[in-house]
Amino acid sequence: MLKPKIYLDMCCFNRPYDEQSQLKIEIETKAKLFIQRMVLEQRLDLVWSYMLDYENSRSNFRQKQSAIQRWQALAIEDIDETPEIVLLAEKIQKTGLKSADSLHVACAISMGCDYFISVDRRLLKYCDNRIALCDPIEFIRIWEDAAK
Repeated sequence: MLKPKIYLDMCCFNRPYDEQSQLKIEIETKAKLFIQRMVLEQRLDLVWSYMLDYENSRSNFRQKQSAIQRWQALAIEDIDETPEIVLLAEKIQKTGLKSADSLHVACAISMGCDYFISVDRRLLKYCDNRIALCDPIEFIRIWEDAAK
């Protein structure tokens, strides 16, 4: 199996910092942390974008911001804004996604990611044949099935 190229959006990076009293959030957190371990073990390729930098910089919690920013160094690719990304994001936004969400998806597509991983249910309803959108739990299921 080829090593999947993944994009985690900021909702996903922030999941471990959310209140963990709901079972769904706790399970998504564990799945996200598993995915990060697979990145550390170089079994998955993580990519990074200027949108992750932007959204992370808006956090008021410096310790959390610093912990998330460290993942940029582990990314195999880091993309800045280009006219092509903005144009693609504008097309995606016309489907009903918010501006920031459409920019994240456009970055992931532009970098040739196989998976866009998020915990944002509304965002995960977006469909595009160039990339699979899934939550961390679904990604693990897909990834483990492919490894069999």
